[in-house]
Amino acid sequence: MSPRRNRPRGRQQPPTGGEGPREYGLERTDEWRGEEWVVRGVTGAAAAKHYRCPGCDQEIPPGVPHVVSWPRMGAVEDRRHWHRACWNARDRRGVRPPRSRNAPRY
Repeated sequence: MSPRRNRPRGRQQPPTGGEGPREYGLERTDEWRGEEWVVRGVTGAAAAKHYRCPGCDQEIPPGVPHVVSWPRMGAVEDRRHWHRACWNARDRRGVRPPRSRNAPRY
């Protein structure tokens, strides 16, 4: 008896259309604080730098999937990198938690 297959036989990987692997997810628009925000998911392979999450004020190390958001009418400098959980909980907590006196400022 042959071993059991864990994936369905009829489904194949979707064709990429001649382009390389997608590093960024699809964009979507979310409403927050009365303005529209563009939100794009970033895969772990595409995350190559350290970022500071504005939701929890913790560092996002390279290789960790996260989201990038910016106001629809904003500039490139307005982009912010968030943990996925922090972006989903942005209405339940403040944007900047208070720091202690000895906390480093980045």
